[in-house]
Amino acid sequence: MNTEYLDVISLIERLHRQFLELVKLELDTLGVRDINNVQATMLFNIGDAEMTVGELTLRGCYLGSNVTNNVKKLVEQGYLAHHRSVHDRRSVHIRLTEKGQRAGAWRI
Repeated sequence: MNTEYLDVISLIERLHRQFLELVKLELDTLGVRDINNVQATMLFNIGDAEMTVGELTLRGCYLGSNVTNNVKKLVEQGYLAHHRSVHDRRSVHIRLTEKGQRAGAWRI
């Protein structure tokens, strides 16, 4: 592979890690202890939309099983509401609750 291409991949990965660290610092500053930096980023990416967990996976840089676990924790903490699709019972639709909307307004 081209070394410039590999350098860009390395830089993007490093930037992503630094961004997540910045989000973690912001959460700590705000005193938010019930979610982590990846979960806060997920809330921001959901925004005003209602989507399936699969759509969230495609929209963000998340691994499938991690998305499911993080969504479960966000539902338990009251940041997300979820319901099964009427047309496909395997599909779960998620949206921000009022608490999640306030969290998404942090503008991380």
